[in-house]
Amino acid sequence: MRGFSRRSVLRFGTGFFGTLGVSFRLPAAFAEPQTTGTETHGLSIFGDLALPANFPHFDYVNPQAPKGGIMILQPSGGGPNSNPTSFNSLNVYILKGDGAAGMGAVFDSLMVSNADEPDALYGLVAKKVWISPDKNLYRFYLRKEARFHDGTPLTAQDVAFSLMTMKTKSHPVIRQSLRDFDSADAEADDVVAVRLKPGHMREAALTVAGQPIFSAAYYAQHPFDETTLDPPLGSGPYKVDSLEQGHFISFRRVADYWAKDLPVNVGQNNFDTLRFEYFADRHVAFEAFKAAVFTFREEFTSAIWATGYDFPAVKDGRVKRETLPDQLPLGTQGWFLNTRRDKFKDIRIREALDYAFDFEWTNKNIMYSLYQRTVSFFQNSPMAAKGKPSPEELKILEPFRSKLPPSVFDEVYVPPVSDGSGEDRKLLRKANDLLLAAGCKRDGSGLRLPDGKPFEIEFLDFDNGLEPHTQAFIRNLNLLGIAAKFRVIDASAYKQRTDNFDYDVVTQRFGLGLTPGEAMREYFGSETANVPGSVNVSGVADPVIDALIAQALIVDTREKLSNICRSIDRILRAGHYWVPMWNRPNHLVAYWDLFSRPAKSAKYDVGVPSTWWYDEAKAARIDLPSH
Repeated sequence: MRGFSRRSVLRFGTGFFGTLGVSFRLPAAFAEPQTTGTETHGLSIFGDLALPANFPHFDYVNPQAPKGGIMILQPSGGGPNSNPTSFNSLNVYILKGDGAAGMGAVFDSLMVSNADEPDALYGLVAKKVWISPDKNLYRFYLRKEARFHDGTPLTAQDVAFSLMTMKTKSHPVIRQSLRDFDSADAEADDVVAVRLKPGHMREAALTVAGQPIFSAAYYAQHPFDETTLDPPLGSGPYKVDSLEQGHFISFRRVADYWAKDLPVNVGQNNFDTLRFEYFADRHVAFEAFKAAVFTFREEFTSAIWATGYDFPAVKDGRVKRETLPDQLPLGTQGWFLNTRRDKFKDIRIREALDYAFDFEWTNKNIMYSLYQRTVSFFQNSPMAAKGKPSPEELKILEPFRSKLPPSVFDEVYVPPVSDGSGEDRKLLRKANDLLLAAGCKRDGSGLRLPDGKPFEIEFLDFDNGLEPHTQAFIRNLNLLGIAAKFRVIDASAYKQRTDNFDYDVVTQRFGLGLTPGEAMREYFGSETANVPGSVNVSGVADPVIDALIAQALIVDTREKLSNICRSIDRILRAGHYWVPMWNRPNHLVAYWDLFSRPAKSAKYDVGVPSTWWYDEAKAARIDLPSH
């Protein structure tokens, strides 16, 4: 599950919304008396809410946190059309354009997540929800005090309007996540009825409840499906304040925000100003951080973390460095092979590439031994497969035995461990044997594919940060006769090419969360393999995986879900769709000592910037003129 919390929105820059006219009516199907069903103050996938209806605030906030000050960040991710190096649009929910960071802070949703629970949502715009016995109908009862920033009421018509547009006009990834959402209708100004399709995925209601809400009146005058730099009308804790296209965007806290005192918001949204600074080059960005152009940084470059933090502000304590724990599954990062291309159709060729990457050498010589090898698509999660299939997994896999490689039923695939030399001859011989077995041939010019074409691979990226790691990989590919190269292109051009699957190999990092669901279909489902803008970058299209994902979306216990996900992991790893990279079970952060944070951290979020606050006493000691 993903995309539900504004905490993630603030950090990664998006939320989901939409626009479409919806009439005010009372459908006959919804007019029946509400005599059965369940009424609740929150939603969770397996019905196990940890907090009572009258909870005062989340456990990981400081309810007396002061308001004020500014935090300046560098974008580190984003939504489906985001670009961490530039932006040209404030519409972050369509395929077109490069969306700006932080826009999710402008919009409210029916419910928001608790970062101490794996999949629980609690009421924001909706104070409660009634669920029909068959769980196909959800009535959300809205808070009548909900307001947009222009003072107009936020009503059920706006909610229905937004949901129906997201279903029909938003980015393909968003539309896919709403595939089991059928309709939304306003039964009254403060009651919206949401109908899900029979047999819907387990997380469908949570997906709907987490979508940002927009003013129907505003979008009657503004087209939804166009890029724009006009600040939109929202109802959330922040407004767009100022921006310079491609360089920075700044948000101002809404002082009279209608929901500021609700339990889900107490102790949060503490900065008067949030600002995102954009940089095309990570080394330039680091120099800017040293000069306090921005004040909080999560470090993703091991060499900089190991050797770069020796400047005066670190030595005298004005800049703090910390390692913050991460209890979320670590996700997946690797070089993903585009199996839509003939050169990667043969599984033996894909496996051979894995033997050419020497992680042990790369980790020691380039990454200062700060990382561990990624092996699973569910890294650091109970869903990761280990050893041979358990009896429970065999029950799941056995009906598909004839359609699966025999290796799925043996020890799960784990990437090879090298001798750390950078050119492990034993592993390279295995790679060579696999290539030849697949029909590749050698001549004086190098390795040729079975069709006689030269074996060439282009590693495509929009940033040169991974070039040293990739060049080490490329050297071994060259030893095998493969003409490989690393190419950096403009971020906008990169987005266009990846949206249209015009690449050999790209790097991707994603997480499937604590309760994997619809996201698995987005990343590994046949239906998304050829949808422009899809995140299924390898083009995985396996009917067995499709069938198991369908099972995963409707099971009723976490144990059943775990066994299905382990089975999916086995199949994906046996398919060699990637060359897995590395992971780190923590966050490396550095910040100018202007901030304080709660004594207790959330289990599944570092709280930046949602629960931190500007500390006037610390700021006075540091005395940065621009802040």
